[in-house]
Amino acid sequence: MKYRAKIEVSLKPGHTDPEGNTTQHLLKELGYAVDSVGVSKAYSLILEASSAKDARAKAEEMAKRLLANPTKDNYLIAVEEQK
Repeated sequence: MKYRAKIEVSLKPGHTDPEGNTTQHLLKELGYAVDSVGVSKAYSLILEASSAKDARAKAEEMAKRLLANPTKDNYLIAVEEQK
């Protein structure tokens, strides 16, 4: 079966987010009252797996091996059956 996995990677608390800080500054200059901005990356994958549990395990492995740096990143995974 085919599954869609979405993996969102963001910085752990305490790590500097220069892109988020720049975006926050620019939004304030445009007149928006923004307390903070955090930037993350979202990966959307279509993959073959025998079950949703298997698809989630594969997505978890991909995140750990390539998409996220465990020292500085957190990640969230969502999996749904592709129709």
